[in-house]
Amino acid sequence: MLSPGKPYPLGATPSPQGVNFALAAPKAEAVDLCIFDTTGKNEQQRLSLKNQIDGIWHGHLPSGKPGLVYGYRVHGPWNPQSGQRFNPAKLLLDPYAREIVGTYDGSDLFLSHDPANPAKRDTHDNAAVALKARVAPATTGHEPAGRARIASGDRVLYELHVKGQTKLHPAVPAALRGTYAGLAEPAVLDHLQRLGITTLSLMPVQHRADEPRLLRMGLSNYWGYNTIGWFAPEARYWSGRPGTTPAGEFRAMADAIHARGMELVIDVVYNHSAESDELGPTLSMRGIDNALYYHLRADDHALYENWAGTGNCLNLGEPRVLRLVMDSLRFWACEMGVDGFRFDLAPVLGRSDARHGFDPRAPFFATIAQDPVLSRTLLIAEPWDIGPGGYRLGEFPPGWLEWNDRYRDTQRGFWLRQDHDDKAKLGDFAHRFTASSSQFAHDGRAPTASVNFITAHDGFTLRDLVSYNERHNLANGEGNRDGHGHNMSNNCGVEGPSGDPAVLALRTRLQRALLATLMLSQGTPMLLAGDEIGHSQQGNNNAYCQDNETTWLAWIGTSAPGSEPALLSAFVARLAALRREAPALRSTRWWPAEPPQGTPPGIRWLRPDGESMTPSDWNGAGTALAILFGNDTDDDNNSGNAWLVMVNAGPQAVPFTLPAGAWSLRLSTDPGHDPGEAGQALGGTAQVPFSSIWIART
Repeated sequence: MLSPGKPYPLGATPSPQGVNFALAAPKAEAVDLCIFDTTGKNEQQRLSLKNQIDGIWHGHLPSGKPGLVYGYRVHGPWNPQSGQRFNPAKLLLDPYAREIVGTYDGSDLFLSHDPANPAKRDTHDNAAVALKARVAPATTGHEPAGRARIASGDRVLYELHVKGQTKLHPAVPAALRGTYAGLAEPAVLDHLQRLGITTLSLMPVQHRADEPRLLRMGLSNYWGYNTIGWFAPEARYWSGRPGTTPAGEFRAMADAIHARGMELVIDVVYNHSAESDELGPTLSMRGIDNALYYHLRADDHALYENWAGTGNCLNLGEPRVLRLVMDSLRFWACEMGVDGFRFDLAPVLGRSDARHGFDPRAPFFATIAQDPVLSRTLLIAEPWDIGPGGYRLGEFPPGWLEWNDRYRDTQRGFWLRQDHDDKAKLGDFAHRFTASSSQFAHDGRAPTASVNFITAHDGFTLRDLVSYNERHNLANGEGNRDGHGHNMSNNCGVEGPSGDPAVLALRTRLQRALLATLMLSQGTPMLLAGDEIGHSQQGNNNAYCQDNETTWLAWIGTSAPGSEPALLSAFVARLAALRREAPALRSTRWWPAEPPQGTPPGIRWLRPDGESMTPSDWNGAGTALAILFGNDTDDDNNSGNAWLVMVNAGPQAVPFTLPAGAWSLRLSTDPGHDPGEAGQALGGTAQVPFSSIWIART
């Protein structure tokens, strides 16, 4: 039998005296706690939660212990037009579930409404197949993150998918490939450290439910942006080894990453849930208190706001929903060893209601800013959604980093589109190279607020960016209509694979130029996993549903000496080492347009002839310039060094007149002129080949 228990903490909390259950459902008329056998298929007991305080239904089960499987039936009116979708025939998942039992299969049994008449409540019981929670053991209490392990100017992000990173990795034991444990393997972390990666950014690892449309086609939401369990690590990335759990294996992975001195960031989805729109399944919050948890249309509460393009949006303007999100974030930071978060479609989180739109002072941002733990984690925004006024690049609060898609488009336009209408001018290149001050130089924000990237999970890989002009997404089942239609790519004369040595050489040259630009730009660089080994998705630029060799990184042969993947990987490592060596290239201070009188300039922009750039040079058709970093840096130990970055995106070699000094070439993106680790002395001029960057120092 149940005793009254307590309304806090929410979820299922075990203790030596039993398990306390608490569920926020303020509009419910009654709540039943349903206990199942260990398989989760057979309901064994149904207990009414008699106690309700301030909308929290609660009870204590003295016989409860970790491993108990449970779900809720929530009673109340069925009136979709007023936003009420209560249906006790549908078993509901606890939003605070730490472990989840079962798999959503997309069947109509998960629908709370009659498929033939959406206005009518469906009375078929789904308890046998519904998602359920398993009571997790009390946590050991990992040391809270609460700090940034990496100095902001030193950070190099690497976006990866837990499964795709190791599923085909020959140095990972077969039983661990594609898992949290596989990612923690020494061979995997060794590679990342050799590259110079400081921060792993994992694509979503919270429990997801795949969309019915994908399930009907035999596909899944591989990327994972369809969360339904914000406290439960995705069990599909668990090795299943006896004596382990998904959470325990995740924590062990985090410990292994931290032991290497690296940070761990996870991609989180709090903008929407897997319950989709009004025709979607009832898995959890829709049946607990639909009008509380979701933004409903003001003109029709039977419909949902859809600023995320996925059918619904969580309403973080509601304190109880905001509490769910904050409790989840603290759980991952304090108990799972996570150092930071990348927030998917983050403007949704700053929309308190449909009338006021995005607000950087919204409750979500204010709550994080005052939190003693979360305020010191790494916070990264994807600064756009599809709602009204949804593009908010540069508008997030101080302390936040933001994905900078304008950096991406400018660098693609500069290096790959010189003969097209969308080419980028020298002024555009310089502005993005120095961290996009027009977006980020305000309110005390640092240049590192700009997360610079050329490629990310969404779009072409780097190899495909120089191999395909068109998307090739037929495998996604949407008639090749999905994904970006304008990729600013350059197939180098052949669409797709080619055996032509000239085509292959050009593709290598352009990849190296783009990688060098990324790693040498001011801001926070982000590398897409696999770009360092030339991974291709065969032209699929929206591989969200491809859980196969399309997205799994192919490691076979990548370490063979002299192979293209090995050479490219070594090149990235050298770029990272060069970035560490040159504080001017990773400065966390904004370079002044006009340095104070009497002080040496920290940065000068030069034409190839050695003269200073003029306004007409910035806006003209030129494709070459030099960037001179003086000795005005943050590092006194390097006060005697100057650095020169010579950029030539044009189709012909360009002679550069070097500033006075004894210059040594340290790196060339052109393989035929790369001086290697020892460097090469330069005279008064340098002939920089086409589509290349040279980096020299005194």
